[in-house]
Amino acid sequence: MAREELSAEQAESLIQEFLAEGPYAVVGASSNRDKYGNKCLRVYQQKGLTVYPINPVQEEIEGLKAWPSLSALPEPVRSISIITPPQVTERIVEEAARLGISYLWIQPGAESDKALERAAELGLKTIHGGPCILVALGYLESP
Repeated sequence: MAREELSAEQAESLIQEFLAEGPYAVVGASSNRDKYGNKCLRVYQQKGLTVYPINPVQEEIEGLKAWPSLSALPEPVRSISIITPPQVTERIVEEAARLGISYLWIQPGAESDKALERAAELGLKTIHGGPCILVALGYLESP
């Protein structure tokens, strides 16, 4: 099955749905401020949104407790940003579906055809191949 590309209008509508309600999680969050996984987490914080960093080897990121997996979170999340290698993204898609997470924003570099096709099969609303969350939320670099 070929993956469908979103039109600009479809992508914008899906982004608005994604951002309409939290809480959120960033899968692949990093404590390294130069990494995209850290900037993605910080943009949620800059907007005052409830966000959980997911990283199986770190205990705290940007002052927030880091969680080893989506299933370990203290409350269900509705939407997740994924910043992981494509093979990991494929596993995250499956975990998200099992947990009833409705929205995925697969950030540039994290996508694979297999992950996108599986997300579509599972009925997950997926943003990919378009704007990154840093642009959509207006990320500001801070010291």
